[in-house]
Amino acid sequence: MSVTAGDHVAPHLAGKKVLLTGGTGFVGRHLLPHLLAAGAEVTCLTRAVSRTGHLPQGVATAQADLTTGAGLEKALQGKDVVIHMAALLFGLGWQDYLRANALAARSMASAFTRLSADGGLGEDFRFVLVSSLAATGPSGTAPGVNDATPSAPVSAYGWSKMLTEQVLGRALGQSLVTLRPPIIYGSGDKGLLPVFKGVQKAAIAVSPGAGREFYVSALHATDMAQAVLCACKPEARGVYHLSDGEAYTMSAFCQGMGAAMDKVLARTPKNCRKVRIIRMPLPVMACTAGLSTAFAVVADAVLDRIAGHGLRRAPAWNLDKYREARQAGWLCDNSRICAELGFAPRVNLEAGMTEAIEGYRREGWL
Repeated sequence: MSVTAGDHVAPHLAGKKVLLTGGTGFVGRHLLPHLLAAGAEVTCLTRAVSRTGHLPQGVATAQADLTTGAGLEKALQGKDVVIHMAALLFGLGWQDYLRANALAARSMASAFTRLSADGGLGEDFRFVLVSSLAATGPSGTAPGVNDATPSAPVSAYGWSKMLTEQVLGRALGQSLVTLRPPIIYGSGDKGLLPVFKGVQKAAIAVSPGAGREFYVSALHATDMAQAVLCACKPEARGVYHLSDGEAYTMSAFCQGMGAAMDKVLARTPKNCRKVRIIRMPLPVMACTAGLSTAFAVVADAVLDRIAGHGLRRAPAWNLDKYREARQAGWLCDNSRICAELGFAPRVNLEAGMTEAIEGYRREGWL
């Protein structure tokens, strides 16, 4: 199933001035065509080091620093909608997550408060925050957590996202709409790329915990874009959890990855390879996460001394991700956003995995 930019009709965004953070990233690449097709005037917030060559024609840029707040007021001036997606997903410790996520929220909140007092924002100003299911907490029983479930994060990343929500909520009040997605996958995503590579090269994938199934909700990036458009509607309020409506075992999720790999590579039934799922004992996973984190911390310190900068990117597998992997599962219920805002996931696992793999191959990553 393919979904084009014109498929997601969003007349409520026609002529709206939209500021997007994280627009140069993975989900941003999927969202931008839909915003433009809706008739929005889009500005992407960028850093000095941001790569903007792939941005669609018609997208403006504004440079600002989310940590210090430099340039934020100017970028926010006169905007009708802000979509905040920029976030740190992988860090070496809780300080990294707080610095990148919670401090960015404080900068945003301060800039908003000053502009609001000066009348520098639109009358119907709307702020859409893309948070995470990690801010709510785990659930291994379907249908999973819902929009009324109290937050109980189990990882530093989850705590930083919850703090982000609270900081922005105090400043924005009813203007804030929060989305809490589960696993987001699709072309351009580097977070799951090691899993795809393992499936391609060795037909192997890991599921956390021996002798159990690990349940997850998931969402393709195209449907994530649709959810953001829905959250921009005037009637949107509060917190919405997102998923494609299915509860997957990690085994089934990775088997779907393998089936899509066979399809894209045009393998015959004779040459198709069934993905072997390794149910990794949690103590073993804890050891590997600890070693990965320790190695990265040392490498970060050495690079900082020799080259004047630390690691460009923390490892995707670390102690904080282990804190999430040792839970019973990560399921959530999307029924409220479907009922209230008309959210309707259109990309099933087979189509989504196929799109992701085709995108990886175009980039030369697989």
